[in-house]
Amino acid sequence: MAKRQKLDDKQSMPLSRERILQAALHCVDADGLDALSMRKLAEGLGVKAMSLYNHVKNKDDIIDGIVELAIAEIERPDPKQDWRVAMRNRAISAHQVLLKHPWATMAIASRVNIGESSLSYVDATLGCLLEAGFSYEIADHIWNALDSYIYGFTLQELNFPFEASEYAKVAAEFVHLIPVDQYPYLNGLTHHVIKGQYNGIHNFEFGLDVLLAGFGKMQELSQK
Repeated sequence: MAKRQKLDDKQSMPLSRERILQAALHCVDADGLDALSMRKLAEGLGVKAMSLYNHVKNKDDIIDGIVELAIAEIERPDPKQDWRVAMRNRAISAHQVLLKHPWATMAIASRVNIGESSLSYVDATLGCLLEAGFSYEIADHIWNALDSYIYGFTLQELNFPFEASEYAKVAAEFVHLIPVDQYPYLNGLTHHVIKGQYNGIHNFEFGLDVLLAGFGKMQELSQK
């Protein structure tokens, strides 16, 4: 009876593009992009699959739409702030949003993103760098270098085969495959992790700060 009531409630709600995209976002956050289908989405909304096409073109249109929803969550850099602070906040926000939506990194990186959220995100990023005095060419390089770091770090974090709390245990299990006479430095690092002298956890903000410091040095040299 309760299940029937829930379905009736869904069917009584007007169908819209926004409602479809929110349902799709919920679906892919839980099960990944491969689980998304028009049939499954329609069932979750309590409607016939064909009715979805009154609001969305196809599955690709839905993916474009949920990419836009994810990008809209990322903090835009404020050109009134110091550019290092603004770009740092942007990168940390992007990393957090991409971890929240594990499917989104590859979807963003592999698609032509020309929706309003995507365009405003890029425009604000370029604007922050241009207002700081970087040329269009260098601003473009900085934006792409930062995004390459964000996407790469996020994908590695999402797909790493074990949890950070397991590093020392796993290091002890595999250290015999790293003999000291063949791989002295890697063996030494592994023993640091085993002994608890270093936790082995890679820090997103460490690499980010290295990049920003490098861009800052580039700016200083260009102004001399």
